[in-house]
Amino acid sequence: MTALHPPIRSSVRYSAHLLDDFLAWIQGRFQQADLSIFHQFAPPPSGGGHQFLRALWNETESFGLKVENNTISRTTRACLFNSFNFDERRLQRLRRDSVLYVHRVDGPINVYRGRDEGIDQHICQINDKFADKTIFQSYYSLEKHLALGLQFKDPEIVLNAVDSAIFNTQGRVQFSHNRKTRLIAASWSDNPKKGAPVYSWLDEHLDWNRFEFSFVGRSPVQFENIRMIDPVPSFQLADYFRQHDIYITASQDDPCSNSLLEALNCGAPALYLKSGGHPEIVKEAGLGFDSAEEIPALLEKLVTDYKKYQARIEVPTMSSVAGKYLKILGLM
Repeated sequence: MTALHPPIRSSVRYSAHLLDDFLAWIQGRFQQADLSIFHQFAPPPSGGGHQFLRALWNETESFGLKVENNTISRTTRACLFNSFNFDERRLQRLRRDSVLYVHRVDGPINVYRGRDEGIDQHICQINDKFADKTIFQSYYSLEKHLALGLQFKDPEIVLNAVDSAIFNTQGRVQFSHNRKTRLIAASWSDNPKKGAPVYSWLDEHLDWNRFEFSFVGRSPVQFENIRMIDPVPSFQLADYFRQHDIYITASQDDPCSNSLLEALNCGAPALYLKSGGHPEIVKEAGLGFDSAEEIPALLEKLVTDYKKYQARIEVPTMSSVAGKYLKILGLM
C-alpha cells in the first residue's frame, strides 16, 4: 500500500526545522547586525575553516561591525556563507534581496580527499543559487576548479590568515646549531593525503642523532621515532610551534593550509610538498620538495641558512585579510 502521508518522524523533523527558522526570523527582527556568517562551527580543537572564521569574526568586530551566525537581521548588509558547511535550507528561507551574498570556497574537495563524492559540483550549484561573489583561498584553488569545468560568480583570491594574538613569535625558542634541530608537523585529519606516507619515510630514514620530530594531531599510521601528540587547543599548538625550528607539511592538494600559516606566524620556516597552495603561502621562507627522498638534503640547506629563511617569513595579517573580506562584502 502506498503511504498517503510522510512518516511521523519526518513530519516532526520538518516541523522542528520550521520552528527553528521561525525563531531565527523573530530573533533577526529584533537584533541588529552588519554581517551574517553562515557556517556550522565545531568546538575547538577543530580544523582550519573553523579557526579562520572565528578569527575573522573577532577581527570584523574590531572594525566596529556587528556579526551574527546563521540568521539574517533586518539591518544585515552582507552574508558570508562557507563552502557547503552551512544550512542551505535556512539561508534560502531567511535570505533577503537587499543583502550581498559572498561564498567562501576551498578545495576542490574531491581532489583534496582523493575520492569523487560530488561535493565540488554541489558547491558549484550552491554558488549559482545563492552567490553574488566568490572568495577563493588561493590561486591554486581557483585554477583547479576552472580546470574541472566549474565556474563561480565573480571570483577573487584572498589567502587565509590566523589569529596573531595566539600564533606569534613571543617566547620563541632560539635556533641553535649546538643541539638537535626540532621538526614539527600538524594535521587535524587522518586522511593519508595529509602526508602520512612522507612522514613514515622520514620516521625510517631521518638522522635521529641530529633531529627531533613531533607530530601534533591525527595520523592513520603510528610512528617509531616521531613523537606523537594528540590534538590540542590553538594556544597549546602555538606553544609547540614556538618550541620547534622547522615546520614540515606533506599534505597534497591543500588549497590554503591553516596549520602552515600558523607555524609561519610562530616564526618557523617551512619545508613543504610542492602541491596545492603551499608555494603561495611560503614563498621564500622555506624550500619545496616533490618526494620524501629530497628532504634530507633540503633540511641540510635549511639548517645551514636557517636565519636567512626565517627572516623571509611574510604572511598576511588577519587585519589585512579581514579588510579584503569586508571590502568584497561591501562593508568597507
